[in-house]
Amino acid sequence: MKFLEEYRNPRTIRALAEKIAQTTKSTWKIMEVCGGQTHSIMRYGLQEILPKEIELIHGPGCPVCVTPQSILDQAIEISRQAILCTFGDMLRVPGSRSSLMQARAEGSDVRVVYSPLDALEIAKCDPRQAVVFLAVGFETTAPANALTVFQAEKQGISNYSLLQCHVRVPPAIEAILDSPDCRVDGFLAAGHVCTIMGTQEYEVLAKKYRVPIVITGFEPVDILEGVWLCTEQLSKGQHLVENQYRRSVLSDGNLTAKRVLEEVFEKADQQWRGLGEIPESGFRLRKKYEAFDARLRFEFSQRSSSTSTCISGDILKGVKKPPQCPEFGKKCTPRNPLGAPMVSSEGACAAYFAYREPHRG
Repeated sequence: MKFLEEYRNPRTIRALAEKIAQTTKSTWKIMEVCGGQTHSIMRYGLQEILPKEIELIHGPGCPVCVTPQSILDQAIEISRQAILCTFGDMLRVPGSRSSLMQARAEGSDVRVVYSPLDALEIAKCDPRQAVVFLAVGFETTAPANALTVFQAEKQGISNYSLLQCHVRVPPAIEAILDSPDCRVDGFLAAGHVCTIMGTQEYEVLAKKYRVPIVITGFEPVDILEGVWLCTEQLSKGQHLVENQYRRSVLSDGNLTAKRVLEEVFEKADQQWRGLGEIPESGFRLRKKYEAFDARLRFEFSQRSSSTSTCISGDILKGVKKPPQCPEFGKKCTPRNPLGAPMVSSEGACAAYFAYREPHRG
């Protein structure tokens, strides 16, 4: 199958592992900034075929995982007053005291959709009912959500709104590099985000922090080639942005998607679960479209608070790995998650539970 089998070819994988071994001249830590890459690394055992001097550490690349509890709490409150539409991976993410799945079990109208356009259609078909789409994710999903607001404004669908918490990858990388406990020597950037946004923002970071950044895909060959390109730079003392994912990523990104994004949203400070507030790391609706902001339509009574022992913040920053959490596989499992990284299909804890650690009761 084109673009699948060749990216899982054992002979190519072994050849890349040998190239990495030949270029490794020191102990280096490379962070992949994508939960999909984390799951591929765990699923195919890629860490095990690398030299012991190379450690892959996992960054804040799971959009579900970095969504703060306050957004979940607000979504739960909205679901008691309106139709709340969401993707399925948000249902079991814990808020401060509950989850959307529990809210639905208690009678709230929480609907799983496969596209934000589905939520817009629900609002269009029932103009008497308020419909809110829980819009989370990186720059990859933001244009589609922006498009629903653009269309709602054009079509006069006034009962539709977004509870949005979109986050931007480059400011998160910068926050990690500025952290006093940063231990990252190079980055594998997320290919799908760069498919939308291009590579230019990363060039600024590579130059400022003198760190190599390789735009990388999601299959084993993609990831190992990304690691190899990164070690090549580290061995030569270089700090460039390289594009391993050339079959999808252009330097300027997707100009049509970026135009829609810039029409509807503007950059804003954003709270990240486990990481705190990062300047200009998110989006907010522009003044022209603020009538579609669910936060301005609904009143919220509950203040978020949590006593969870989840160490997701340290995991998302790459400071610790899931097995270092005392609750991992014990009190915290995919069936009963304490934190978002154990829930999401892109979460690091879910990856370790599925592919490395024996399942515990």
